[in-house]
Amino acid sequence: MARNPLAPPCLDGLDPVRFETRLQKVYNRGMQAFRKVLFWLHLTCGVAVGLVVFVMSATGVILTYEKQMERWADGFEVGEECGEGARLGPEALVAATRAAKGKPPTAILVRSDPSQPVRLSFGRQSTEVHPCTGESMGEGAPQVHGFFRQMILWHRWLGQEGDGRAVGKAITGACNLAFLFIILSGAYLWWPKQWTWKHLRGVVLFRGGLKGRARDFNWHNVFGLWCAVPLFIVAGTGVFFSYSWSSDLLYAVTGEERPSSSGRGGSGGDGQEDEKPPGFTGLDALWQKAASMEPDWKLITMRIPERPQGPVSFTLDRGTGFRPDLRTTVVLDRDTGEVVRRVEYADNLKAANARSWIRWLHTGEAGGILGQTLAGIVSLAACFLVYTGWMLSWRRFQAWRARNGRSA
Repeated sequence: MARNPLAPPCLDGLDPVRFETRLQKVYNRGMQAFRKVLFWLHLTCGVAVGLVVFVMSATGVILTYEKQMERWADGFEVGEECGEGARLGPEALVAATRAAKGKPPTAILVRSDPSQPVRLSFGRQSTEVHPCTGESMGEGAPQVHGFFRQMILWHRWLGQEGDGRAVGKAITGACNLAFLFIILSGAYLWWPKQWTWKHLRGVVLFRGGLKGRARDFNWHNVFGLWCAVPLFIVAGTGVFFSYSWSSDLLYAVTGEERPSSSGRGGSGGDGQEDEKPPGFTGLDALWQKAASMEPDWKLITMRIPERPQGPVSFTLDRGTGFRPDLRTTVVLDRDTGEVVRRVEYADNLKAANARSWIRWLHTGEAGGILGQTLAGIVSLAACFLVYTGWMLSWRRFQAWRARNGRSA
């Protein structure tokens, strides 16, 4: 028989059906090999970083309602005797604080609720004061604050302080990246071969009456399936706290140029404190003007300028402090009260807006109490994922030892 000149060389004399069957077998073998390699990478990463991931997840559960618990423990309630008109303005608060501490605050945060105290910040330190008298409301619950500080220390730096934080940060960052790989590879490994209830039941629902490996396998799959997306968000946002390249990548993806970070003007040293005019006159008028620009404000933060005649910055928040899209920044001229700059959420770069959500998505606070609860639940689920993963690995190791013992 003459050769068909139009037939592909590889198919000349070969049955197309047999060729397709062989091609399918090669493909299946390749996918099986890929799945096997992925499984062992998944297992190895889980065993290697499991302890650190467990520590970060467990402390994440404890930190779920940190702010609510601290506020409850502090008990800073002003009461109804301090009405809207009786609250002190920024000038009086600065004067009272300067007299008590010998220096003015760097920022003042006022809540729209008149029964709540005013927070005065001194760099990284802060204190709550009575809005009508300017007097400190005490330390609150220092033991509770200390406990949560220790949890944050373990969550971010594995309990390391000082120079040891760099080592702890490097470990938690690397383990967090490995955990991201575990989540993604787990989603692939959990993907059912057939979308039937028989195949889905074991990875979608908890099954009672199971023991040992069957129970751990069921728990591992169910927790992983239902918590994969929120866990990816929690772990993915955590990368930004460990690596600066993550922010650079964000700007690269959006095609925007990252603004250069420059230090604030002015020395702000102790030697210039006495040169500032006492009372900081004019702050009350600036405060009133800024507040009138956002009638629905819930929180206002005023940053005290380092220079006596420097512009004053106000952050007006229409939410609870965890929604960047509800904030407006207004900068007013100290002498004239004119608006130097007003920045809405839509005015920022896309990458900057995305970056501003990272902190609150990581803790779930961007979604309010429901978001916090979800973040706490998936952190608890991560603890079970580590535990069941360890147990499945241990049973696999025991079975391997038993097989080797019989073969010997």
